[in-house]
Amino acid sequence: MKWTDVNELAIELSEAHPEVDPVKINFVDLMNWVIALPDFSDDARHCGEKILEAIQQAWIDEVA
Repeated sequence: MKWTDVNELAIELSEAHPEVDPVKINFVDLMNWVIALPDFSDDARHCGEKILEAIQQAWIDEVA
């Protein structure tokens, strides 16, 4: 997965961290959790605030 795979990342994050409220996550933790996903294979330097916001929103939508 790449940073642009927002919906897939949200699904993986919701499965990996079911106890977490995505509304309350900070971007440092979010970025680290995405990088730690087993299927993630993108460069951490390609991440930005807009991408993290999109992933967070997709995760919120996933658990709603």
